[in-house]
Amino acid sequence: MKAKLALANGTIFTGESFGAEGETAGEVVFNTSMIGYQEVLTDPSYCGQIVTMTYPHIGNYGINPEDVESSKPQVAGFIVREYSKFYSNFRATESLGDYLKRNGIVGIEAIDTRKLTKIIREVGAMNGVISTTDLDDASLIKKAKAFPSMSGLDLAKVVTTKEPYKFSQNGKSGYKYKVVAYDFGIKTNILRKLYDRGCDVTVVPASFSAEEVLKMNPDGIFLSNGPGDPAAVDYAVENLRKLIGKKPIFGICLGHQLLALAAGAKTFKMKFGHRGANHPVKHLAKETVEVTSHNHGFAVDPESLPSDYEVTHIDLNDNILEGFRHKSLPLFCVQYHPEASPGPHDSDYLFDDFIEMIEGVKVEAR
Repeated sequence: MKAKLALANGTIFTGESFGAEGETAGEVVFNTSMIGYQEVLTDPSYCGQIVTMTYPHIGNYGINPEDVESSKPQVAGFIVREYSKFYSNFRATESLGDYLKRNGIVGIEAIDTRKLTKIIREVGAMNGVISTTDLDDASLIKKAKAFPSMSGLDLAKVVTTKEPYKFSQNGKSGYKYKVVAYDFGIKTNILRKLYDRGCDVTVVPASFSAEEVLKMNPDGIFLSNGPGDPAAVDYAVENLRKLIGKKPIFGICLGHQLLALAAGAKTFKMKFGHRGANHPVKHLAKETVEVTSHNHGFAVDPESLPSDYEVTHIDLNDNILEGFRHKSLPLFCVQYHPEASPGPHDSDYLFDDFIEMIEGVKVEAR
């Protein structure tokens, strides 16, 4: 079936439909990962976005139920150069196309994704519409222009859990640490990383009050990744202001940005963002480089960080701030995704650092 992609700047791409039929709109972005399309599709940080994979051949290893990062695909739409209708992997249970169709995700293939990526790089991420039902160019462009901008959107409230819940796996018991994890769009592998380190993790909604968190008396507080504009999640920023200095805090991605806002710093929207699995990040104190996974369209302005905070990590491609910590309080965060393991384990130490920080505070309290 014929499908069209229309960008808000008036560019039209004509290709073929795969996945669900219909129409979808969102911010069009690109991801440079060669593999991991299943993790990309199910990452809640992609809520509201139409994702373009720059690697040309997607779908060859199918879909399996073990590698999902949430309960369903979170992307608004999916764009590939060539969709592999035939897949081969011993864990696969269905094709990528069938998975998208079953979950109502509209996809388009057989378009020039290199050209599309170059447009986004030059012009910036912009809204677009994929449709199999409306193939009128002028109509689609109008819809793309009318779709709300990502700036100012609170999407954490869309993807967050509605009620607190305990994360458990394999019936494990005998936890050493009690951790409250704020769900702004949390990925399952983050919870596994904490769980494997002896954490009894309670996941709470994005709007869960600081007072309720402190009543739970956790050993540490984790702030998850998530979609949208961090400045729009003002209720979370207000809660974090009340938690800073009260408990050890570790934040990732949106959690990193929200901590920055709570500290008094500023965030800004990037031109086209970082999305991929091979970004070089430098640990400034250790003078080491990590191969890291990224998914962010907003960033923290390092010049706006208060003097009692310091930058710990930067992206070597463009010097974007990728991590900071408080100079005296038990608090640190990173913009990238240590749980995604692209290095494959270059950044695992961050979870260990969180445990060490919790242990240090517990020792001081004795």
